[in-house]
Amino acid sequence: MGLFDKHLAYRDAYNAIRQAGADPFSVRFDAVVSPTEGVINGKRTILLGTNNYLGLTFDEQAIASSVKAVQERGTGTTGSRIANGSFEAHVELEEALAKFYKRKHAMVFTTGYQANLGVLSTLVGRGDHLILDADSHASIYDGARLGHAEVIRFRHNDPEDLYKRLRRMKDVPGERLIVVEGIYSMIGDTAPLKEIAAVKRELGGYLLVDEAHSMGVLGEHGRGLAELAGVEDDVDFVVGTFSKSLGAIGGFCVSDMDDFDVMRVTCRPYMFTASLPPAVVSSTVTALRRLEEQPELRHKLMANARRLYDGLSAMGFMTGPTSSPIVAITMPDTERAIGMWNALLQNGVYLNLALPPATPDSRPLLRTSVSAAHSEQQIDQVLAVFAEIGVAMGLIEAPLKRVSA
Repeated sequence: MGLFDKHLAYRDAYNAIRQAGADPFSVRFDAVVSPTEGVINGKRTILLGTNNYLGLTFDEQAIASSVKAVQERGTGTTGSRIANGSFEAHVELEEALAKFYKRKHAMVFTTGYQANLGVLSTLVGRGDHLILDADSHASIYDGARLGHAEVIRFRHNDPEDLYKRLRRMKDVPGERLIVVEGIYSMIGDTAPLKEIAAVKRELGGYLLVDEAHSMGVLGEHGRGLAELAGVEDDVDFVVGTFSKSLGAIGGFCVSDMDDFDVMRVTCRPYMFTASLPPAVVSSTVTALRRLEEQPELRHKLMANARRLYDGLSAMGFMTGPTSSPIVAITMPDTERAIGMWNALLQNGVYLNLALPPATPDSRPLLRTSVSAAHSEQQIDQVLAVFAEIGVAMGLIEAPLKRVSA
């Protein structure tokens, strides 16, 4: 027996995928030339799977801020903020996030994944209860394991099931933390947050919303689903990331809860991880300002999302329940999902292949993420490629040809 023997089934499945064509989990870019185009195997390719929602990875102001920070502060911090102290930019970013979300406190982490690990494992522990939407992100589940709280799952986007489970716990000791996401990352659906907040108000507990995919996307000011649903006062904690709408890397948590800052000396993933480098912090501060100053980016993003979603749905592809920047196409089986993904890549369209067990309902998905930087022509080109390949593979019917009078 060897250490990796328990993973042999995954190895065999992975090898089978690679034998079917390009390796979807090890795509290598020769170059990335814009937020929406890259070069893969020498071929100019439309990027439709990068989560670059506002297209800010090439924002000139953000790049200039990053370059200046590198020149003045070096390439890294070489330690955690507990050990090596905070740069002024770390404090500036936390103050900017708190102001943006209209909260008293903000705490920045080195990744969004780490933010969920740290916050969830610190807020609740043994004797407490984490009530999670069943389709929660892997980082949420891993944060739950790290904190040792009892994990209770309720059916995806089902406030009634949440209500029943909380009501059964009425006399059970321990704190309760409800965790949902603004936009779920696989099929792009949103939580029924207004109804979930009502359950929380009636039965008690705390509410955390992971706005990783909804920050900069939803709400009048881009604060996410809580703003859009009008329930920001009911949300005790907002967790998010800089690696989607803000075009960088990092995570955060904001809150109005008293004693929030005690997490800086109790949250192990925060205490024992090197802090974000100056270049990333500076570009993120600039990108956040761009998000606030340019609502037209959000409007263009949503228009692009509707164009892609409506186009794919009209062709007969099985899409998610609603239009959002994440547009997922459910495929009938793994073999055709892999074949479609390879054919799209060969025709200059890069997106994500998601296979069971990582998918919500154990069906393979082709997952796209739209950007405000995509042009209408690029969206239409993607739709044309989908139509051609979909018909060739028998996934959709060819459009009826008009007969001349």
